[in-house]
Amino acid sequence: MQSDLKSKLESALEAYAVRSGHALQEVGAVLFDMDGVLYDSMPGHCRAWKQMCDENDIISESDEFYVYEGRTGASTIDILFRRQFGHGAIDDDVKRLYARKSELFRAEGPAPLMSGARKAVETVRAAGAIPVLVTGSGQTSILERLNIDYDDAFPIEHRVTAHDVKYGKPDPEPYLMGLVKAGVGKCKAVAVDNAPLGVESASRAGVFTIGVRTGPIPEGMLREAGADIEIFSMSECAVLLKELL
Repeated sequence: MQSDLKSKLESALEAYAVRSGHALQEVGAVLFDMDGVLYDSMPGHCRAWKQMCDENDIISESDEFYVYEGRTGASTIDILFRRQFGHGAIDDDVKRLYARKSELFRAEGPAPLMSGARKAVETVRAAGAIPVLVTGSGQTSILERLNIDYDDAFPIEHRVTAHDVKYGKPDPEPYLMGLVKAGVGKCKAVAVDNAPLGVESASRAGVFTIGVRTGPIPEGMLREAGADIEIFSMSECAVLLKELL
């Protein structure tokens, strides 16, 4: 491990012990976000959201959807409606608009795996820990690929998706549910997320949180959201996980 990365990790572990009231113990599970962590899919999501908005005369900017990443589709549509129309979206609008967004995303074709992500997941499995998916997405076109792309590392019983929670990220519920599915306490888990809302969710759940800056968000934003350590790639994440495990 590079000395600067090792130093950052040591400082992060000390700060985590202070904020959580306990040290990170033997890691039994690693909770992975999906878009922007396992798959380099966020550019396609952003294009799909922007086109759907344009088709429906909803004012938006493509990059704003990086900030919304981690929310359920219904929550994102509700934000757009409240901003532009002054009221939330009704169920029929949510279903219609999210179906169109999903159609546009599927038309993008398969999203590539995030560089370094397979190594990170393989590192977890080799250490005997449990990989768990914790995503705000309900996008079946990408969820159905997980078993193939990641060699059955994420069976259904070790997945938390938009369909499993009442409150999406930044609420801690998704990561708390991930801990339950893994059967470990918060002091024996690590979370990996690339979005401010996802990082906040994991941090509020009391989990040691690695923020991976794979999208066009400012340096330091993931730390501000609650990440215990902020890094710049999933390749770095694989190195960190090897050290932690």
